[in-house]
Amino acid sequence: MAGTTVADNGVVEKSFRAALERVEAPLPDDLDRRFRALRGASKPDMFAAVLDGDHALASRAHAAFEEVLAEHVSAGTVTALPHAADALRYLRELDIGVALVTGFDAATRDRLVEALGWSDLVDLVLCPSDVSRGRPHPDLVLTAALRLSTRSMGGVAVAGDTVNDLLAGTRAGAGMVAGVLTGAHGAEELGNAPHTHVLPTIGDLPTAIAATA
Repeated sequence: MAGTTVADNGVVEKSFRAALERVEAPLPDDLDRRFRALRGASKPDMFAAVLDGDHALASRAHAAFEEVLAEHVSAGTVTALPHAADALRYLRELDIGVALVTGFDAATRDRLVEALGWSDLVDLVLCPSDVSRGRPHPDLVLTAALRLSTRSMGGVAVAGDTVNDLLAGTRAGAGMVAGVLTGAHGAEELGNAPHTHVLPTIGDLPTAIAATA
C-alpha cells in the first residue's frame, strides 16, 4: 500500500526510526540505507534485520512502530496517492478482483483502509499475519489469488513500488509484475528486478492490464 496506492509522506521511515528510539535500540550508522533496501518486506522482518536477529527487541520495536504509525494515521498524515482510488474503482467496474497487501499489522491495515474510505473499493486486504511469510516470499500474492478464486496465476497482476513487491509477484508466477515509480525504489532499482512493466503511477495499471487482454 505505502508508496503504491498510499502516500506515507515519510511517515513510515519516521515511525521506524522513532520506534527504535522508543525501545532504546542501537541505531546502525547505515540505518537509512538498510531501511530503504528492506522496504516492501514485513515490518517484523525489517526490524529483525536491522537489529541483527535480536527478535525479542525487534518485537518490541515493531509494537512501538505500530503505535507511532497509528498516531500519524489518526492525524491524517497518510493519504491516498493521486489516481489510486480511481484505479481501484475502475478495476472493480471491470469485475477484476482487487486485493491490497501491506507490511503493516492487521490493526493498522484496518485503520488505514477505514481512514481512506476504501472499504468498498477493494475485495481483500492482507498483511503479514494472514500468511506464513511476508514479501519477498510469494505467500501474500498466492493467498490473495486463492481467496479471490483466481483461475490462473497468469491472470494475476501485481503492482508495487519496491523490489520486494516485484520479487513476490514473480515468485508467485503472476502474469503481470509491474513496478510503480511513486514510492521507495526508483526506475533503476525496479528495472533491475524481475518485472513485466514499470509504470509512472498506479493510475496506469488499468490501461496496462487492458493492453494485455
